[in-house]
Amino acid sequence: MIEGKQIIGFERSAEGKQMFHSVNPATGEKVGDFYKATEAEADKAVEKATAAFQVYRKKSGKEKAAFLEAIAEEILALGDKLVTICCTESALPKGRIEGEMGRTANQLKMFAALLREGSWVDARIETANPDRTPAPKPDIRYMQIGLGPVVVFGASNFPLAFSAAGGDTASALAAGCPVIVKAHSAHPATSGMVAKAIQKAAKETDMPDGVFSLLFGDGSTIGSQLVKHPDVKAVGFTGSYAGGKALFDLAVRREVPIPVYAEMGSTNPVFILPEIMRNEAEAFAKNFAGSVTLGVGQFCTNPGMLIYEGSDSGKDFTTKLEAHFRQTNPGVMLAASIYKAYKKGVEHHLDTHGVEVLAKGQHSDALNMASPVLFKTDSHVLHKHPHLSEEIFGPSSIVVEAESKKDMLKIAKNLSGHLTATVHGTENDLLNHADLLDVLEQKVGRVIINGFPTGVEVNSAMVHGGPFPATTDGRSTSVGTAAIFRFTRPVAYQGMPQALLPDELKNANPLGIWRLVNGGMSKEGI
Repeated sequence: MIEGKQIIGFERSAEGKQMFHSVNPATGEKVGDFYKATEAEADKAVEKATAAFQVYRKKSGKEKAAFLEAIAEEILALGDKLVTICCTESALPKGRIEGEMGRTANQLKMFAALLREGSWVDARIETANPDRTPAPKPDIRYMQIGLGPVVVFGASNFPLAFSAAGGDTASALAAGCPVIVKAHSAHPATSGMVAKAIQKAAKETDMPDGVFSLLFGDGSTIGSQLVKHPDVKAVGFTGSYAGGKALFDLAVRREVPIPVYAEMGSTNPVFILPEIMRNEAEAFAKNFAGSVTLGVGQFCTNPGMLIYEGSDSGKDFTTKLEAHFRQTNPGVMLAASIYKAYKKGVEHHLDTHGVEVLAKGQHSDALNMASPVLFKTDSHVLHKHPHLSEEIFGPSSIVVEAESKKDMLKIAKNLSGHLTATVHGTENDLLNHADLLDVLEQKVGRVIINGFPTGVEVNSAMVHGGPFPATTDGRSTSVGTAAIFRFTRPVAYQGMPQALLPDELKNANPLGIWRLVNGGMSKEGI
């Protein structure tokens, strides 16, 4: 039996008397017992992080990069032991967890490479001109710096890639910010193992005590305390709308408000245009069913809505969708609470007048086993019942038949913010629906052509974010190197002596980074 204590900087702590346990969702068996953090332990984690920030923020890009690379290697060194624990707590298959472990290590290394190159600080230099008239021009230099201690909430659906050492933690550490992770209650043993790896890497690379902490407990209590702490400067969250909005509201009501970067779910609408629907219905139906049910539908990019224009070929198209969806398999969801929420969402759709079940996947009565469901309705019902366009977290989707091209465009215009929107069409389709693409780019963070939204490539060009309510700040991304800018702010130095300037802004450019100097990009010294 695993017993979990708080990791507060370089210390282990178990001051509290309250405990909870993690459960294997496939069997209901207990995995381990974990102490809930006390208020004093949470305060200590923030105090350590605040002190560590004054040291960590001064570490060079190469030093921080070495830390991130060490974390990656420590996680990989855990190997099958970590995979086994993670599979037990999440009921996810071994191959999925092995892939996620690789992704977690690779995104840490991606940020390390960004730090080693160094140009991410967006250095801008305007040199002085004392002879300018009517007023002399001062010397002003600009760059990005870290905000301070960041609180990260682990996600349920990615126990490694969006958890203790996931994307939020990696980007915050890269920005120069100490991190306090509130572990997700569905996989605390997994989080604890990874946290120990981070703790070990911090010691081995001479990082300050408090650069990282992990706390167990309830989001509504210990999480709220952390968000309200005056020394916390930003929050990263992936989860439900209710959870993310609650944290956002807490943060903006503080005496000094702070940013909350909450990714709160998305329906990720898919539009299929007339020509491709007639020509490639069979292949589309198969791939759509696979995308909806991939990972038991537990991806934030799960395609929860399909819109097509009704026509003579529409009946044949939906028949193919039905056939492929009936072949889909059920799967164990990540936790009993998630399964319960899925069933509630399905029942809400079933209770809505004008919504029918187009197809059901295979069924199982096993514990927390979710059966896929494909609904169907039309645009009139959708406009009357906006909740139909809201996310059901799990293996379901709703097919919406539009009356015309104009009606399809109206559906797009009425969409709220989403992470993604996908359009399937021939070249002629896409040219004829350019106005649809114009609308969608205003509604989402990523527009996908002839693909499917499940599967988020982790690279510098990725945007994993979107307008509210998909996220609380549509100007940011939680995946890719641009995620670093959630945890930085710009600062300008005017008239600063060379000896006191950061290396990124010194005349000699000792780091050899790209800088904007008097309006032109350069790696040369001044």
